[in-house]
Amino acid sequence: MRVTLVRSATVILELAGKRLLLDPMLDDAGARPPIENTENQVRNPTAPLPMRAEDVVRGIDAVLVTHRHRDHFDTRAEELLPRAVPLFCQPEDEDALRALGLDARSVTEELDWDGLHITRTPASHGTGRIAELLAPVSGFVLDDLYLAGDTVWYEGVAETIDRHRPRVAVVNAGGAAFLEGGLIVMGIDDVREVAARVPTVVAVHMEALNHCYLTRAELRAAVPSVLVPEDGETLEL
Repeated sequence: MRVTLVRSATVILELAGKRLLLDPMLDDAGARPPIENTENQVRNPTAPLPMRAEDVVRGIDAVLVTHRHRDHFDTRAEELLPRAVPLFCQPEDEDALRALGLDARSVTEELDWDGLHITRTPASHGTGRIAELLAPVSGFVLDDLYLAGDTVWYEGVAETIDRHRPRVAVVNAGGAAFLEGGLIVMGIDDVREVAARVPTVVAVHMEALNHCYLTRAELRAAVPSVLVPEDGETLEL
């Protein structure tokens, strides 16, 4: 298994002989306005791509989009994604993605594709009313890798880990938040819960969006066992 962090939650995953692109955010730095109702009002993405967007999509066998928020599927991705490769998604997003000419295939519960087993898992993009407003979101298990998606630690994540016993978990750990309502993706305590249950944890979704406040240095210091790659870095797992 090889995990290459492109930027934020955009990851190239090499698994089961396949090359998958996860949650493509390929816009240039500063292409979009800051997320509303947040403190740090600077334009997004706040970090440049470590490689050309065209190189990110080259040679991929499939795409997986956990949900259609713009930091997981943006305008540049719409333009560049190859139309001839399957794009796996949650059922609520299939029609919109197909309307773009993409080969969208929803994962209602689980499916097998070319030797890879894909299971959709629950996620909670925050708590309470904010989670309801940001829904729907999903996580996915691909063989023995758990892609948690945009979620905080809650019973759905704990149950997923208990059920699937993943060898590796990739968690979105930027500590993102609005001005009120608490975290909407994992922070230090959430990541610590995952790390106590999964042998290898990779933290992404950091230092690329105006509302993500947890830094790589802070997470590394707090949970040293977690792998926190830089943009463009490849991990051999």
